[in-house]
Amino acid sequence: MTATTKSVVSSERARPRLAGLISQETVIAISLIVLMLGVGLVNPRFLAERNISSILLGNAYVAVAAIGMTMVIISGNIDISVGSLIGVLAVISGQLAVAGYPIWFSWLAPLIVGGLVGALNGFFVAYLRIPSIVTTLGMASILKGGLISVTNGAWISDLPPGYALAQMRPLGIPMPIYFMIVLTIVAAFWMRYSPSGRAIYAVGGNAEAARLSGISERGTIMRVFIINGVIIGIASVLFSTQLSVIQSTVPPNLELLIITASVVGGVSILGGIGTAIGSTLAAILLSAIGSALVFVNISPYWLRAVQGLLILSTVLFDLFRRHRQMIDMRG
Repeated sequence: MTATTKSVVSSERARPRLAGLISQETVIAISLIVLMLGVGLVNPRFLAERNISSILLGNAYVAVAAIGMTMVIISGNIDISVGSLIGVLAVISGQLAVAGYPIWFSWLAPLIVGGLVGALNGFFVAYLRIPSIVTTLGMASILKGGLISVTNGAWISDLPPGYALAQMRPLGIPMPIYFMIVLTIVAAFWMRYSPSGRAIYAVGGNAEAARLSGISERGTIMRVFIINGVIIGIASVLFSTQLSVIQSTVPPNLELLIITASVVGGVSILGGIGTAIGSTLAAILLSAIGSALVFVNISPYWLRAVQGLLILSTVLFDLFRRHRQMIDMRG
């Protein structure tokens, strides 16, 4: 083999390694830094400590919910009911607190109910083989309609002292930021290093190969939906306790925002690829973009267009990446 041939082979082998270093998380982190610095030069108030805290705090519950959504999409499924479920669980939490139940129980109940709803979704998907988009779309309609029928759209007020978990600031840092960081780290390590976490990638990447390897596809999907329900319960508590009142309606387009954070964070819509760290960074980036539009005097309504553009570009990049992988495998 000549020196020229060796050089060509070496460069071809190095190319995948160099490409692998540029992960979606790295791209998002760089984009976030560039956005912060760029808008900061236009309007220095954007980099003020108060605004940075607002960016992190504003989408903290979205980032938490996106962790569960990340697991669901990696498993090859999707949950359209997440926005409706957050609205319902927030109302349940607030009503329990107003009714005089212990505050800890009003925080815990949404996690239990969320897990049960997740188990129901998982059962329909895993054992009855109903597509997840159909199952969760039906669940979203049931939850949204039931919420309006029961509450008549009335807001919940007169919440007891000590209920506002999201307004607590241990060591001067808002509580939702602690939840966002800790849950992201725990989810990332569990999905990467535990057998049950790696099983999610196996099922989402190739369900038949996972089954032949001894992994239970049904058990994995059930586990994913239950965990997602519990995480949604945590997000609902952060959502319900961030203000002094709780709205008895489903936050508009919340499920789209959560799915966007997961997909933009590097989760393949086809399953098998993604991380919790990426979805959290993407949730922060979306919050930063929304704030940046205000500081540069651009209508915040453009945020919806930016979200759509980010989804399309990320999905196209994922398809291109999978196409390249197939070509490399054949070569």
